[in-house]
Amino acid sequence: MTSAHLGDSPPAVQRHAGSYDPRTGPHDPHGDPFLRTRFAVPAPPDTFLRRERLAGHLDGALRTPLTMVNGSAGAGKTLLVADWAAGHPELPVAWLTTDTDGQGAGMFWAYLLQALRTSGVPLPGDIASPADANRVGDALPTRLAALLGGRDRPVVLVLDEFDRVTAPEIAAQLDFLLRHSAPGLRLLLVTRTEPLLPLHRYRAAGELTEIRDAELAFTPGEAARLMEAHGLRLSPAAVRGVVERTRGWAAGLRLCALAAEEAPDPELCLKEFEADRSAVADFLLAEVLKRQDHGTQELLLRVSVLDRFGPGLANAVTGRADAEAVLARLHRGNAFVQHVGHGVYRLHPLFAEILRAHLRMRRPGLEPELHRRAAACLRTAGALPAALEHGAAADDWEFTATALVDDLALGQLFTGPRADILDALFSRMGPRGGDGPAPELVRAAARLSRGDVARGAARLRRARERLRDSGGPADMTDTAAVRMSCALLDALVARLSGAPGRAEDAVRQAEALRDLLPAELLDRHPEFFALLFDHLGSARLWAGDFAGARTALTRAAASGPGAPATALPREDALARLALLDVLHGRPGRAERTARAALAETERSGIARPASSGVERLVLAAVAVEREELAQARALLDTAGESHPALRDPVLEAGRALVAARLHLANGAPGAAWKAVESGVPADAVSPWARGETALVAAAVDLAEGRPQDAVALLPEVPREQPACAVGAARVLLAAGRPEAAVRLLDRAAVDAYAGPAVTVRAALVRARAADRTGDTAAARRLVAHAVTEAHREGLRRPLTEAGPWIRPYLAPAPRHRGPTPPPPPRSPPPAPPGARPRPSRN
Repeated sequence: MTSAHLGDSPPAVQRHAGSYDPRTGPHDPHGDPFLRTRFAVPAPPDTFLRRERLAGHLDGALRTPLTMVNGSAGAGKTLLVADWAAGHPELPVAWLTTDTDGQGAGMFWAYLLQALRTSGVPLPGDIASPADANRVGDALPTRLAALLGGRDRPVVLVLDEFDRVTAPEIAAQLDFLLRHSAPGLRLLLVTRTEPLLPLHRYRAAGELTEIRDAELAFTPGEAARLMEAHGLRLSPAAVRGVVERTRGWAAGLRLCALAAEEAPDPELCLKEFEADRSAVADFLLAEVLKRQDHGTQELLLRVSVLDRFGPGLANAVTGRADAEAVLARLHRGNAFVQHVGHGVYRLHPLFAEILRAHLRMRRPGLEPELHRRAAACLRTAGALPAALEHGAAADDWEFTATALVDDLALGQLFTGPRADILDALFSRMGPRGGDGPAPELVRAAARLSRGDVARGAARLRRARERLRDSGGPADMTDTAAVRMSCALLDALVARLSGAPGRAEDAVRQAEALRDLLPAELLDRHPEFFALLFDHLGSARLWAGDFAGARTALTRAAASGPGAPATALPREDALARLALLDVLHGRPGRAERTARAALAETERSGIARPASSGVERLVLAAVAVEREELAQARALLDTAGESHPALRDPVLEAGRALVAARLHLANGAPGAAWKAVESGVPADAVSPWARGETALVAAAVDLAEGRPQDAVALLPEVPREQPACAVGAARVLLAAGRPEAAVRLLDRAAVDAYAGPAVTVRAALVRARAADRTGDTAAARRLVAHAVTEAHREGLRRPLTEAGPWIRPYLAPAPRHRGPTPPPPPRSPPPAPPGARPRPSRN
């Protein structure tokens, strides 16, 4: 059964929370506004019977940290707790109807936080809703426990239908929260099953209040009063008989009362009631459903395919116009049509299950059509998630895929918050579920989200063929979203295959189509351009266009700030900006940016392998520069745990190069060569990756005593990139060619664009060259400058790898007595680090 609900406030069908809009306020990890009905305390029907013995027992919830109301379906648990909460208006009560069956910890905690906010509990900014529906970090329960533990008055948190929470992870986090937030939290669980919390521990400590099935069962006296509320005055014997047959089951008693209300002989009617499941079904159909007029019966049968629904959606599914009045009447007279607040209704789960079974028997083949109607209505209302669920339930994959693509929501298959749900939904589509361009695009996206570039690209080509077959230029406006989705996947294919030119073309196509789509649609999906520019930035980085990469990645990092759907591309873009800082020799700034990416990961609840992993790679590179080699190894080991759609050549080359640098620092040149020898397959050659790989190979040759082999590799090193130029100069110096090394530095752009990890090494090359010519004063001055800059950034590796020649220059300079002799004639001193070199004739 799918979940959807709509009310009837204008327009005719109220807009469902189908997507993220930064102007609408709080949102769940899927980017949708929170469903307010899940925070609404259910309203008891007119015939509800308050039972003082149970309300008194529930008062124990104010004295113990944990209270559990555990009973079977229809036992009256929810209405009991709702009535008890209504009787304590002085308490801050946060109510949450859980709905996490098949969902993850991120969604659960996001709704729990919003329930607290709704009840008036202020939450500070460092307690943010998770962005990933499936995961949440340990920081959130810790911070929330610290906040609640400091309250003067406890908040009562009611988790209704807690049996839907089946993840051990959630139970463990909830147990942690409860244990560490005392006395500021009272947790009340309403459940059909035993929760995963360690109840024995709470029982042993006297910290658990329990109400179970036996206590929830109606006594004969309570049953008599319930019958009176329905207008039935029965003999004590008749009441005892119905209690025995129903075993005091609240739903069974209400069924009896509803059936007997209009029966000529109520006591005879009640005698015929049996309480087993099949009898309940028969009884419901024969004595409850059939008492309604034909139109009401049809409405009930047809809305049984819905979970929560408003009159507008009910009208759309049933084809009538008076659902509002009918639903209100049914709620007033029948506890099995429940009003859950804000004009939204739901059927009692047992009643809905029986109605659906009867629908299939009475109207075979109608159920898919009802799902199609619901899907169309919800799509028109902007309720995309619910529309997709109903489209899939109808097995109408052409509609379902088209709805996703036309809403420009294809990027949600990659961004984490909705990715797992969409992947599970469309995995049911199969290879023959729709043959238009949209289903092919969804299949392509699904392949690419798993890192299957070849099959994803093949599906993308097929989607373009279907698009060409479907119409010509006249259809451009109608197919703008389809074409933009093609461009997004083109950019991803280009990124993963290392084809920067193709990525540039894809972004140009998307930008050209942008004006053909409503601004509201673009605003609703900030993840689209966040992903697009993240792909472009990484492709440019691979091409060595560092300035262009920084522009695109900065734009991606600024897209949809705070929006859960953009959390992953924002995190990845920040991490790759940090990688650019590493390549420019700026480890301090790289570390700060990488930690900002990690903070985005933690704040948004993104967990490995859903994150990019590049920030850990950057921190490993910084650790190598600081000779924190054990930390670098640990970071590098986790950098490979990344989202499959982000494992592009930049990541693979970066990981290989950092691993090689770490092996060199550990004195293992053979392992360093092994790390890079296989290379990274890509459509285009990356100049910096090729150059850095050549420098690693040259370092291995030097370590193994082959200086001329090292020099032979230098033509592969791009001299226009300062870091690579300095690396080449170091090779020339080690091979005994100091003059050539200095000339190379003079020609290279080791200027303001290069960071200290580059300029320190450049200064040390010049210092060693001066030392070899006997110019110890220049060598000492250059070494002093390099040491100062290295200490400022915490750099140790450049000084260590310089070699033993540097040691005398690290000692304080001797004080000279008497006049200092004039220096011998020499060539002009080398340019200081960071100065723009004069053009060389060579």
